Amino acid sequence: MSDATFHQLLHPSHWKPAIGYANGVLATGQTVFVGGQIGWNADQVFESDDFVVQVNQALQNIVAILKEADAGPEHIVRLTWYVTDKKEYLARLKEVGAAYREVLGKHFPAMTMVQVAGLVEDQAKVEIEATAVISAV
Repeated sequence: MSDATFHQLLHPSHWKPAIGYANGVLATGQTVFVGGQIGWNADQVFESDDFVVQVNQALQNIVAILKEADAGPEHIVRLTWYVTDKKEYLARLKEVGAAYREVLGKHFPAMTMVQVAGLVEDQAKVEIEATAVISAV
């Protein structure tokens, strides 16, 4: 891997294509760990109870944190999503995908989505953790 391409998607050739995520990522460089981000703004205020709006805001929060490390969405190698309602996530998947592409573009890292009984902030419907790798200095 050159400095320009510091991560590579891992996908066994005989598997069906992964759509909207990667099965694995090989990366080299400095690692940035972004703690779980929820759908509130910089003032820790929820502007909406809408699931997709909260997804969009959580992703924007991740991008803002990555910017502090001179990184962007293209550096994300893993996302872990915690949702309080799997059925709502699946029912609104097209809208979630549109919000995702609006904020992160067409960059699809390794991802996991888990339904949880609740999140620490009662109003939160989604929490997303990110791991990014930026090229070595």
